Amino acid sequence: MTSEKTHDLEELTQFAQQAVQRIGGEALAFYGRGGGADDKFNQRLVTEAELHLMDMFETLLRASYPDQQLFRDNQVKNAYSHEENRYLWIFDPIDGVDNFQAGIPIWGMSLALLENFWPILGLFYLPVTNDLFHARAEGRAFWGEEKISVTRRDSIDDESLLLTFSRFHQHYQCRFPGKIRNLGCTAAHICYVAKGRADAALIANESYRDLAAARVIIEAAGGKICTLDGRQFFLNEFLNGERIKEHLLVVSPAIRQQVIAHLGRAA
Repeated sequence: MTSEKTHDLEELTQFAQQAVQRIGGEALAFYGRGGGADDKFNQRLVTEAELHLMDMFETLLRASYPDQQLFRDNQVKNAYSHEENRYLWIFDPIDGVDNFQAGIPIWGMSLALLENFWPILGLFYLPVTNDLFHARAEGRAFWGEEKISVTRRDSIDDESLLLTFSRFHQHYQCRFPGKIRNLGCTAAHICYVAKGRADAALIANESYRDLAAARVIIEAAGGKICTLDGRQFFLNEFLNGERIKEHLLVVSPAIRQQVIAHLGRAA
């Protein structure tokens, strides 16, 4: 591939890591300021924080790479290109908004980079705990400097961990033999599966922006995002920003069928 200006992937990776860590520090100024006994969810706070953090990322991007695209308001140029606009950044400033506004530390920001709509880089950063998960497509996944991978086990038991979405109990009569938890942050769930901390995660009501970075991380760690009926899931079909109606499973291929077998739909 030729271009008037070609950026080394290492350079782009360094920009991405520095951006999320800098913006993460800024996000802490909003963290834990909402909610309370009489106000469980503070939409004004979350909207203010998301807009501020998105604007901050756009400012950093324009200062370093003014001609690269930013996925905002679901508007992108979708033609194949050899120019700088072949790069598309997808930034999700707050994943886990309930945790964020309530002062619970499991929330973070996702950043993905595509080149001509092909994913090449994904990062997820948790500012409170300073955990950084990152991966390059077709490379290795990392937690900080440590290489990570999905569980190597080929079976599930009473010590296995399934992470789920809120209201999971309204949709499933579950026979999963192990522990079931909802930590309130989809990208964190996916990264914990990528690190082998959890065996699988069931996710729902997500969008392209929600999953773009985590998709790169879980695949680099040896896992997959799958449908529950055996069909292959193609995230790029949702680049228009629409919500993904299907429930999806994030899992090591070795135990996928076992997990699905224990997920019975509620009547």
